[in-house]
Amino acid sequence: MNFSIVVDMNLSPDWIPVLAAAGHNAVHWSAVGDPRALDPELVQWARDNSHIILTHDLDFGTILAQTHASRPSVVIIRADDPNSATVQNRVLHTIQQHATEFSTGALVIVDVQRSRVRLLPI
Repeated sequence: MNFSIVVDMNLSPDWIPVLAAAGHNAVHWSAVGDPRALDPELVQWARDNSHIILTHDLDFGTILAQTHASRPSVVIIRADDPNSATVQNRVLHTIQQHATEFSTGALVIVDVQRSRVRLLPI
């Protein structure tokens, strides 16, 4: 299953071709929103535009928990180098593996060894 994904400012735009090569519609936040925008604005944009958020920022999990939102789905990368090929492959695998959960709303934490999934709302 292919998804629309918005890549947060704290990740390189180099993620766009990686996600596109896997068949996803990907856009970097800097191309659709104010690079200085606060995280809740990105969350609202992703919800309004049916995008998954890909980030390296734990604040998105907090926002989802505080608002009890069921959307958008969020992938949080927890790695020293979030742009490494190892992490990229792990993220792509995780998106494919948990496609059903992403379709219904999920918070997914990905590191180089595993992923953890929480269904939304939390």
